[in-house]
Amino acid sequence: MLSVIEQVFSSEEAHGFCQQLASSAWVDGKLSAGSQAASVKTNQHLDDRIDLARDIGDAILQRLGAHPQFVSAALPNRILPPKFNRYTGGGQYGAHIDSSIMGLPGGGQIRTDLSATLFLSRPSDYEGGELVIDTRFGAQDVKLEAGDLVLYPSTSLHCVNPVLSGARICSVFWIQSLVRDNQQREILYDLDQSVQSITLDKGPENEDVNRLTGIYHNLMRCWANT
Repeated sequence: MLSVIEQVFSSEEAHGFCQQLASSAWVDGKLSAGSQAASVKTNQHLDDRIDLARDIGDAILQRLGAHPQFVSAALPNRILPPKFNRYTGGGQYGAHIDSSIMGLPGGGQIRTDLSATLFLSRPSDYEGGELVIDTRFGAQDVKLEAGDLVLYPSTSLHCVNPVLSGARICSVFWIQSLVRDNQQREILYDLDQSVQSITLDKGPENEDVNRLTGIYHNLMRCWANT
């Protein structure tokens, strides 16, 4: 399931992040890539250890933790701290699949069930740079407004088209979900969204709302891995 979550941050908030990040010390993106990905990656990334990266990363995680659509779609168990990348001057990232296991700061590992890209640059700030994700419905080109986020299974083949002019700045991160299976997670998301819609229409005490809520939680009991 590919989910677009609009306005995680306002365009003005995202632009403010971009302005702070633009003057930071960017390094070759190959330094953060695996051996296979490095051969198709021509971008820059920000050192995760600098205060600015940690501060903006913490702001992103705090905002997402309180975002109902993100929580419903991702069912997050653990989230890798956000990283920041920049594409300029023809920079691109060829077709690849994200690593299945990634290291956590300070030790430990995370299984990557979902990948996320939060767009910080405005679409008018750069030409090209579409995130192209293979889905069961074919390849989907994604180029979102500043502050919007796309969430998709980490099993997906994807690439970033060359940035022909301007600069594309995004935050990327990975999620280990409480529900490992993509299809099960999609069923739970659809059910949760339906429960929320019916609740608004009929009220939280409605018998159908209570029954569907119970089905949701019983499916979670069957499928969740904690």
